[in-house]
Order: sequence, then C-alpha cells, then structure tokens
Amino acid sequence: MKVAFLFPGQGAQTVGMGKGLYEESAPARSLFDRAGEILGFDLKSICIDGPAESLEATDVSQPAIFVASLAALEDLKASQPEVVASCSGAAGLSLGEYTALVFAGVLDFETGLGVVRQRGQAMQAAALASPSGMTSILGLDEAKVDEICARVAGSGRLWKANMLGPGNIVVSGDKSALAEVVAVATELGAMKVIPLAVAGAFHTPLMKPADTTLASVLAACELHPPRIPVYANVDASVHGTNLDAIRASLALQVTSGVRWDESMRRMLADGFDTFYEIGPGRVLTGLLKRIDRKVPCTSVPAR
Repeated sequence: MKVAFLFPGQGAQTVGMGKGLYEESAPARSLFDRAGEILGFDLKSICIDGPAESLEATDVSQPAIFVASLAALEDLKASQPEVVASCSGAAGLSLGEYTALVFAGVLDFETGLGVVRQRGQAMQAAALASPSGMTSILGLDEAKVDEICARVAGSGRLWKANMLGPGNIVVSGDKSALAEVVAVATELGAMKVIPLAVAGAFHTPLMKPADTTLASVLAACELHPPRIPVYANVDASVHGTNLDAIRASLALQVTSGVRWDESMRRMLADGFDTFYEIGPGRVLTGLLKRIDRKVPCTSVPAR
C-alpha cells in the first residue's frame, strides 16, 4: 500500500465547516485560534457561522480552506496516526498545493497562512481589475475546448484553466468570451456547461500582476526541502529540493492552467494506490474516480 494525501482548493468552502473540529479537537481549535491572531479577524466564526458572502470572498476563502484542511489533518493524526505516518506523497488543487507543502514541511503553518492570505488578496485585486470569470465544461476533450477558445476569440480572451479529468475542463477568461461558451460548447456536444461562482479568471494571464506580488512574498519566506514528494499543479512534476524552483512554480501557478488530471495519472503511475482527501468537500475524490474507479479515496472532512 502506497498512501497519498490530496488537499482541496477554492470552491470547497461551506458555511459550518470546522465546527465539530473546533469543539472537539484541541489541536484543530488551536489552528483556528492562531489563524485569527495572524490574520487579524475571526476566521473561525466566518467558517462556522458565515455569512456565505464573506466566506466566498477570495481573500477569505483561501485561508479558510487552508486552515480547515489542516484542522481535518489534525483530526486524522489523532484518530489514525498510522495513516499519517504512512503517507509518502501529496498534491493539492490550486490553493491546496500550499496545504500539501505545509504537510510536507516546506512551509510552516504561520508562513503558509500568511502567503495564502496575500495570494488571495492579490488574486482578488486582479479579478476586480477586469470583468472575468470561469466556466466548467463537461463532456468534451481538450481539442474541442481548444476549438471553443479559438471560436470565441473575436469576443474576448479565453484559456483552459483547470484540466481536472476526462471530459472535465474549466475555461477562464473575459466575461465577453464566456458569454458565448454555452452555445459553442453545446454545439460541439458538451454534456453540461456550468458558470462558476468565482471572482475572476483564475489560472490565466488575467491574474497578472498577482504572480509578481506572490513571487515577492515567497522570496521573503523561509522554505525547507519537502520531506515527501509533492506534485506541482503547473506541470505535474514532483517538487525537488531547489527552493527557488518551488517559489517560481507557485508564482507561475497563478497565471497557468492546473494540470490536475496529469498529476493524478502520474501519482498512479508512481505507484500510489490509496488516497485520502483531507479538508472540506469531496470534489477530488470524484475527480480521481473518473480517472480510475477502483482506486480507494477516503474523505477526511473538515466537519
């Protein structure tokens, strides 16, 4: 058995997450309380009580999911320490890559939380600078999604942002281009086309200058070589021991497509056969099942 942990990204947040952990787990409670001190606002109350509009803001949801996921990890450490000890690889979707790097010892909790907070603020600012968004397309391969991007180019810029699994691709770009996606994707045979409730065109060049801001933040942070392999979103490679290369990859991630499908396939090829999704939601479990239905993936919720 070769165990890997997966950590969710933005969009996994739900009002009420972490309530049970905060009430029942001293280590989880400590994480939420420390986060409130570092951030300067009561993150725990927003996670547990909302309102949803506050929790869904990019600069709040990113630290919220980060902390809630690590709180769920503390719960697993207490209930099944042998599972945590046996984990030999990790990956995280977008924001979740930071959670994976904290688990792997690259960043400590305080540093990671500070970076995630500033990342969320920079991405929120970039989103506000240009009317943009994201749309999920189900049932088309990459070639057909490339065709969609080309066909709507006269109306605005559009990119493949998240390659999540077979027939599951998220496009990201100008709202003027997104307005045409439903018709074109449906014509090409898409099963579903779903506009996403996000602030802007994440994982595209429209996120500039958030990447430059993030690069400056990361340059000032102390990093350590990962103690286990962590798979990078930008190219599905394993982060090595070159810390500047890790910084560069994380900065590039903001403006680049997420190669999640490729990352999961590489983990499977590398022999990982037992997965745990740690944090709010079960999105990553569903994505993995679409790649290989037989691979077990256990949810460790931010209850």
